[in-house]
Amino acid sequence: MQNNLNRKPNRKSGYDYSQNNLYFITGNVKNFDCCLGVVANKKMNLNKFGIVVQNQINWLAEHYKYVVLHATIVMPNHFHFVLEIDSHLVDSSTKIKSVSQLVGAFKTTASKEIHSMGFKDFVWHRSFHDHIIKEELSYLRICNYIATNPEKWKEDTLNKPQE
Repeated sequence: MQNNLNRKPNRKSGYDYSQNNLYFITGNVKNFDCCLGVVANKKMNLNKFGIVVQNQINWLAEHYKYVVLHATIVMPNHFHFVLEIDSHLVDSSTKIKSVSQLVGAFKTTASKEIHSMGFKDFVWHRSFHDHIIKEELSYLRICNYIATNPEKWKEDTLNKPQE
């Protein structure tokens, strides 16, 4: 068993991840298995499991009225999205979930659906990467990165040969 005491923290220390802001989120399938679709002619073609992942990303904004999605992409073995938490979209009595809780809900519901479709071995990589977007230029770069991700798949470090 791996010693988690030496594990690098994933989130910014002391930061309230339920506050209004824009967050760039990236998550991977365990072992970077390319099981969500394929990139062909620089376009992402989702398979039935990738469609579930995209639908569950969209579900976040449908289910949590304070969540706004700005850009999303599901790739063969990972996903990216820009999520905004905007508490002004709901009344003050609404409990705002943190980014970790939102991503956890997304990953759990996507996994359950994929498992119910017969892919019992599907697993997400532990945790996820986040970046707090503080400037418009950063936001524009990230949205462009998401939009052009399929075009750059051949050079992507997460690209494993597709069988």
